[in-house]
Amino acid sequence: MSLEDDIATFERVPMLALLGEAALRILAIGAESRRIPSGQVLFYAGDLADSGYVIQDGTFMLEQDRAGSGEPAKVGPGTLLGEVALLTDTVRQVTATALEPATVIRIPRSLFVKMLEGYPGAAKKLRDAFAMRAQQWSRELDAVKAVLEKT
Repeated sequence: MSLEDDIATFERVPMLALLGEAALRILAIGAESRRIPSGQVLFYAGDLADSGYVIQDGTFMLEQDRAGSGEPAKVGPGTLLGEVALLTDTVRQVTATALEPATVIRIPRSLFVKMLEGYPGAAKKLRDAFAMRAQQWSRELDAVKAVLEKT
């Protein structure tokens, strides 16, 4: 796929779309495309995470390890896997297995952080989006707390 195809893929990811075309171009230049055969695991729950992956084509099953309680989920093109890993050290929360031949674009954390350093406006947009998301989570937790306190 071409550089322009990679940028178009990034623009389909809501969080990345916030960054603007110039910042996405930097990511597309430094990111690497990987083909993943059907049935192959992209990463396992518990693995150290140093990058995010954008699904360009194909479908993945996301499953927590046996101790997890979440239901498996299927995700496809335009999904960003490992969003938090783009910003900080973390471990993978799920195992991602290709359900069909797939292509992902790997964005190393070091590349993402350097891009943010070079594009402070993009960094501010990202910070604002995370702040809004945190506020929404707080409101949702307050609503759950109110329901639980009634029982």
